Amino acid sequence: MGLRIVIAEDQQLVRQGLAALLNSDDIAIVGEAEDGERAVAMTVELRPDIVLMDLSMPVFDGVEATRRIKRRAPGVRVLILTIANDERRVAEALAAGADGYALKKSGHIDLMAAISAVRAGRPYLGPGIDATVVQEFLDGGEGVGNMLTARETEVLRLIAHGLKNREIADSLTIAIKTVETHRTKIMQKLDLHNSAELTAYALRRGLIE
Repeated sequence: MGLRIVIAEDQQLVRQGLAALLNSDDIAIVGEAEDGERAVAMTVELRPDIVLMDLSMPVFDGVEATRRIKRRAPGVRVLILTIANDERRVAEALAAGADGYALKKSGHIDLMAAISAVRAGRPYLGPGIDATVVQEFLDGGEGVGNMLTARETEVLRLIAHGLKNREIADSLTIAIKTVETHRTKIMQKLDLHNSAELTAYALRRGLIE
């Protein structure tokens, strides 16, 4: 018997696209749910091998739906699919019992790798997910807040807003040398190498909008 999958996704076009992409001799799409409540009920009824779970859905979001599925059908694997690579949400989903997390922008090869991994009982974090930060959230920390001091976080936020070292120094009433030191330490701690990477990280972490 092939792999049996339920797709939980509130957007019909996305559900249809995933079904068309995955349906094959080896994979059967046995159900499609448009909200978290329906995803739980369908999973409990059909007992698929894997649920592809969107995070942002009506009634129950993907985290709550995952939590309920794992409580009522613990043998079913849950692979979270979402647009955003937000480590906090990854950690919330994993803490709720999700077996893996992949981005919707992933190609067919990456998606199949994720499905194969969770089917085999191996945790999967897709490319672009910072596993270190995820683990910090799972350990009860605050991710970037634990990695950086309060001042470094403040400097990172200002860098991401496009301020130069002099402007940051004036804004915080500190010396330029101090700003440069903070910038260096931030890049070392986060393993980032320029302002563009720092800005992308700050956006992903919700430090700026």
